[in-house]
Amino acid sequence: MEVVAPFPPKLGSLEGKKVFLAAATLRPETMYGQTNAWVLPDGKYGAFEINETDVFILSERSALNLAFQKFSRIPEKPTCLLEISGHDLIGLPLKSPLSLNKIIYALPMVTILMDKGTGIVTSVPSDAPDDYINLHVLKTKPAFRQKYGVKDEWVLPYEIIPIINIPEFGDKSAETVCKDMKITSQNEKEKLTEAKQKTYLKGFTEGTLLVGEYAGMKVQEAKPLIRNMLIETGEAIMYSEPEKRVMSRSGDECVVALTDQWYITYGEAEWKKLAEECLSSMNLFSDETRHGFEHTLSWLNQWACSRSFGLGTRIPWDEQFLVESLSDSTIYMAYYTVVHLLHNGDMYGGSTSIKPEEMTDEVWDFILCSGPYPESSKISPSILKQMKQEFQYWYPFDLRVSGKDLIQNHLTFSIYNHTAIMRREHWPLGFRCNGHLMLNSEKMSKSTGNFKTLRQAIEEFSADATRFSLADAGDGVDDANFVSETANAAILRLTKELAWMEEVLAAESSLRTGPPSTYADKVFLNEMNIAVQLTGQNYANYMFRDALKTGFYDLQAARDEYRLSCGAGAMNRDLLWRFMDVQTRLITPICPHYAEHVWRELLKKDGFAVKAGWPVADPPDLQLKSANKYLQDSIVLMRKLLQKQLFGSKKTNKKGTPTPAPSASLSEAKIKGLIYVNEQFEGWKADCLNVLKSKYDKASHSFAPDSEILNALKETSDEVSRDFKKMQKICMPFLKFKKDEALSLGVHALNLKLPFGEIEVLRENLDLIKRQLELEDVEVLSASDPASVSKAGTLASLLQQSPPSPGNPTAIFLV
Repeated sequence: MEVVAPFPPKLGSLEGKKVFLAAATLRPETMYGQTNAWVLPDGKYGAFEINETDVFILSERSALNLAFQKFSRIPEKPTCLLEISGHDLIGLPLKSPLSLNKIIYALPMVTILMDKGTGIVTSVPSDAPDDYINLHVLKTKPAFRQKYGVKDEWVLPYEIIPIINIPEFGDKSAETVCKDMKITSQNEKEKLTEAKQKTYLKGFTEGTLLVGEYAGMKVQEAKPLIRNMLIETGEAIMYSEPEKRVMSRSGDECVVALTDQWYITYGEAEWKKLAEECLSSMNLFSDETRHGFEHTLSWLNQWACSRSFGLGTRIPWDEQFLVESLSDSTIYMAYYTVVHLLHNGDMYGGSTSIKPEEMTDEVWDFILCSGPYPESSKISPSILKQMKQEFQYWYPFDLRVSGKDLIQNHLTFSIYNHTAIMRREHWPLGFRCNGHLMLNSEKMSKSTGNFKTLRQAIEEFSADATRFSLADAGDGVDDANFVSETANAAILRLTKELAWMEEVLAAESSLRTGPPSTYADKVFLNEMNIAVQLTGQNYANYMFRDALKTGFYDLQAARDEYRLSCGAGAMNRDLLWRFMDVQTRLITPICPHYAEHVWRELLKKDGFAVKAGWPVADPPDLQLKSANKYLQDSIVLMRKLLQKQLFGSKKTNKKGTPTPAPSASLSEAKIKGLIYVNEQFEGWKADCLNVLKSKYDKASHSFAPDSEILNALKETSDEVSRDFKKMQKICMPFLKFKKDEALSLGVHALNLKLPFGEIEVLRENLDLIKRQLELEDVEVLSASDPASVSKAGTLASLLQQSPPSPGNPTAIFLV
């Protein structure tokens, strides 16, 4: 934006030169709607020589960037002719490219960031919420104008110019969104950021230009045309800067330099299509990783692949340049397949008959791309054939593990370059991306002392405890957290497990022999089968924390529950030996040294645990697992009911005193438990479940609208329809509960009965229930049998207060 002469006294030393306020923008298509320019009143600006005639007024930081982009009279060294403050720029008359206003003025904006752009901002209040609000404040608050010496004629005559029509927001999108969001001040930063996101995105994707020679064209089509037009006419230049502040290791702030270099055009349409095809068939192990690659493919275009200094490989066709590190080694996995032949089996580079210069493009084409045999090659035909066989045997690679920060460059380059060079059958099959590693919930940093090397961790905790804590640190793209307490706890837990196994092995003669026969035996065996299946899945998905949970923690919890369930009766020897075998195999990938010790020293097995293979297991019995969960949950529920009957409720009555126990004579000695079960939902609850089941869509895993469900419920039974308004209030909580349960557990949650016999499960475990609740006797009864209900005597009323339902038995305790 050119400053119109005559210059004010502060700029007097610049007379005779063409002076510009250099505003940076990402939206050249909006320049038609400029009403003013913005400067930071307290900002520090400079007048920098661009060439012999032109001077740009902008921040020192942006001038330094420009100097390295060949916009400075002295290359790479900005020349400041005059230092000036933002206050001195307010009121400058300007001529700005494309503006429908012939003259606009520089006005104050207190929210400008001097470390972003040039410190000069062009104002388009029709489409920029920040511009709209700031101009509105200046227009409506004379005191604000007076504070900064702003004259009325610089502001009041300037109205919003409609330049872009957005279907949702009209032709004054910033005004519309600000009014909708009730934004009234430039200090409402969060709201303004949200408003900007709305208008900028919609403006680009759906907006239509209303003015200029590209009127009627979609903004996303007109934008590059207008940018090129401004550059070609000399009314604008290309400017680049780091996305955020970047500091070098020397402590200097980095700039963007314009240098001669080579680019790879990754965004080329046909090539991009191949990359997207490759990505669609890859296993990325998480949606977040896939979204990251998809986003990168959407914006990645030209990428500078060369640099002029540092370590690296020379670009073959222009050896003054090196391949920059992110562009290098994107298909190096292919080199692994033949490296042993090139290095004579020595990873450090042994002598070989093949010379580097003999690995020509024709040879690599033959090996990697199924190209013609290189007749001119001096390499032995048998070796060439072997190299090709090795590559075709090992490729494509199944998995590459890398950091999430490389998704937006190096890993996406790998996809592109594989599709460019190799046949489809050799495209990569999977990437597993992970986050960084924290130490005790804080970022690792040498400067703060929160830092630990692998050697230090091994010396402090041992290799296996370190691996245990690393496995527990977390998976996925979130940063993992190595916790020292977990490593220390692992040492204790593994040591305790060794002691338990030694104790069991020493007491072998006291264990019960024969095949698994009791309910507890069957449950324990089933839990081991579940652990084998789930842990295998978790390892396959590289979810090591989950593998540690299912293959160690959950397995030990099942063992402890089994030990408790057996009571005075001995545990089954074969099951315990099976447990020790399975647990050792499942923990081997995480704690190999511990596993080998158990395998050979305690279990006296031949060979190595790491070579023993994955344990063979029967398919899990999910119905048995559900039945056991029901049993354990029922015991917890009955314990609470017993405490309530023994000591009364902790809740107070209306007088503020605790509710007394139902039976004052009930004591903890010689108590009998009556467990009442209702194995099927009846009445209005059955009606609710039948309606929900009919209104559940298995394909979309969703229910019909509530209104449709209620209309169907209204037509069920007389119990419901007789006084539907009253029943609706009763039914709604139950409907919501069962809907949520079905969405989380599956449609079987809507069945009228559980998939197993509740009475059968409870009766099979009477001994366990008696021991757990310390009861003299226990009886399991049907709540629908009047004779059984009569056994509760005066306490039968409790069945009315807490009626049993499928999955929720009610217990009454008697002396």
